[in-house]
Order: sequence, then structure tokens, then C-alpha cells
Amino acid sequence: MSVVREAMVSHPGHLPADATAQAAGELLGRPEVRAIYVTEDERLVGVVTRKTLVREVVAAGLDPRTTRLGRIAEPPDHTIGPDVPLEEAYRFLEAEDAERVPVVDERERLIGVLSRSVLQRRLAEDEEPADEDEPSEVPPAA
Repeated sequence: MSVVREAMVSHPGHLPADATAQAAGELLGRPEVRAIYVTEDERLVGVVTRKTLVREVVAAGLDPRTTRLGRIAEPPDHTIGPDVPLEEAYRFLEAEDAERVPVVDERERLIGVLSRSVLQRRLAEDEEPADEDEPSEVPPAA
């Protein structure tokens, strides 16, 4: 049975807790980056998004050059372990309506990110092809 470790993006990008909000803002300015994972001693301590920067830095009148990510990072809504079966992980992402979830080991170290879209493709690849000897549920076109 396939597990999260086999479908996750290993070694996701992250910034240390002592990095600045400005550094996070520069990364979040790229359209493909939706969230910055914040770590301390390899442990996941939080997540920073564009919304976090606006609410916690801009609206609060803080200086992004001196505001540290550890101060503004929000705890992740969810995490998942690397040995969770893929089907269970998919049900979890669907139930939580999450597009991606950080993968952490038993010591809460960030080791990957699991994306729902990648997981959907992986599960589709794992499906066995239909047996051609079995009758189709769809009648042939008339």
C-alpha cells in the first residue's frame, strides 16, 4: 500500500523563524508560492501567507524589515505523518477541504508537503485498469 512519503514533495521550501517578513513577502510575490513554512531547528512552527503579512505586518504598522516570522507565523491548520496510507490522506484532505498539508515526522520536523492535486494523480495512476472481459456499465452507443 502506498503512503504519504511516496507522494509528497520532499524538502519543501521554508524560512527560519528569525527570517524577516520582508523575506517572506519577496517569496510570496511569486505567483506559484502560496505559503511559506516557518521552521525552528527543522521543526515546523508555523505558516505565513499573503493574508498573514497584510494582517500581522501591514495593518499592524510593523516594519517588514525587522518583523521576524516567528512572531507572526500561524500554527498550521493540519499536519500529516509520512506513513499515512494515501487513500486515508486523500479522504483527510477532502474532509478538511485542504489543497496541501505539511508532512512532519514524529519530532515535528518538516519533511515534505502533500498536495491534493498530486495525490489525485498518484491515486489515479495506482488504479488498476478495468478488465476487458467484464461487461461495461455504460451501454454502447446506438
